[in-house]
Amino acid sequence: MNRFLKGHVIRNIIKRPVRSVGLAALVMLLSFSVFSGTLVIASMRNGLGSLKDRLGADIMVVPYEATTKSNLENIILQGNTGYFYMDSSYLKKIASIEGIGQISAQFYLASTSSGCCSVPVEIIGFDPDTDFTIQPWIKQSYHKELKELDVVVGNDLNAFVGDTLTFYGVDVHVAAKLDKTGTNLDTAVYTNESTIKRLIQSSLDKKMNNFADIDPDKVVSCIMINVAEGYTIEEVLNDINIHVRKVEAIKTKNMISGISRSLSGVSDVIGILVIVVWILALVIMIIAFTVSSMERKKEFAVLRAIGASRGRLAGLVMGEGITISLIGSLVGIVLGTLLILPFSNFLEEAFELPFLLPKITIILLAALMSAVISLVAGSLACIIASYRISRIDTGLILREGN
Repeated sequence: MNRFLKGHVIRNIIKRPVRSVGLAALVMLLSFSVFSGTLVIASMRNGLGSLKDRLGADIMVVPYEATTKSNLENIILQGNTGYFYMDSSYLKKIASIEGIGQISAQFYLASTSSGCCSVPVEIIGFDPDTDFTIQPWIKQSYHKELKELDVVVGNDLNAFVGDTLTFYGVDVHVAAKLDKTGTNLDTAVYTNESTIKRLIQSSLDKKMNNFADIDPDKVVSCIMINVAEGYTIEEVLNDINIHVRKVEAIKTKNMISGISRSLSGVSDVIGILVIVVWILALVIMIIAFTVSSMERKKEFAVLRAIGASRGRLAGLVMGEGITISLIGSLVGIVLGTLLILPFSNFLEEAFELPFLLPKITIILLAALMSAVISLVAGSLACIIASYRISRIDTGLILREGN
């Protein structure tokens, strides 16, 4: 674009602020819709994939009472464990069922009051000898075995390696901080079996929890199971639910698959809405650019009379449209960034689904795609308006003016 065009483009945009702002707002809406919709769906899929990796089990077995006071989807999809217990004898009973491959117990303790603890969190204990779900995740950040009173903390907790936390009067040492999952697991604390039993006993001794007296050495909260090769999840799950009373076996991966299908539906709806917004924005921009150009017929006729070519006039309209589209698309992307990135935790709670922002490269790619789509819409509108301008009869327009 030469100096003549640049000067006229900027001057015309500033001289017509209402038209310029209105067109930029249309492009902004389009850019915001594409960028934020893409980012939300990518974050949900990312969070669900992360949680699927963290679960790592085919079946979860919990006390039947847990299903009456806790939403199973919250337990599985959000990590809202609370606390519940069943006799540890269930572990041996379930392990004897045909088709069990890997089996390991977990222990839950909710520190819901800041009066008892440094921070109110979910504390999850595991058996280091049999665990196959938590330790692989921990080893991504910490390659040693957890010692007595060592804990690892979720990514969202305001605690760091080397810190000392207090739970029910017991001081524990933060050995590692975990990668983010986009679920409430990011605000949990993880430790080995001996430490969690000590914390449970301390909470009982101090009467800081409202569950009945239990013996920490004789209870578990949850049993994680992987099915042996040659058996189906349905077979093993049905055997547990039929032959073991007072427990509920849950097929975790199927529930996640169901949510994945729901996300696909949401993704399709957002995609359709983006297409509708794109078409509406394109039509309105074409009308706006064309009407605006027709209102400036005399201006263009004068420019033609003093030597401006048809191509230069078309370039002037194109320059204005592309500049406005670029500004609008950038504002839409910035607005989407400000609304989604800082409030990812709020969105996770609002959707009640795992929500994990993708890597920066994916975010930048989504921003680039949104900008390109917005610029394409603006350019198409400009091309049509430019074609109308190129058909102007200069002599007729000037005679009309006289």
